[in-house]
Amino acid sequence: MEILYLLIPLSVALVFLIGVALWWFVRSGQFDDLEGPAYRVVMDDDLPPSENQPATSTEKTPKQSD
Repeated sequence: MEILYLLIPLSVALVFLIGVALWWFVRSGQFDDLEGPAYRVVMDDDLPPSENQPATSTEKTPKQSD
């Protein structure tokens, strides 16, 4: 029963710290754009091959024997 004298103030302090951290994150803009990073993952940002660079192929070319 005496442990409650320690656990109750610790739990109140922990809840207060979590509330302060949440307030800090909201004020700093952490939760402003929740969908942007998800769309950025699936966006196609590949550039088309330029004329100076040959297109790379995953197929292996057979070696010619003399």
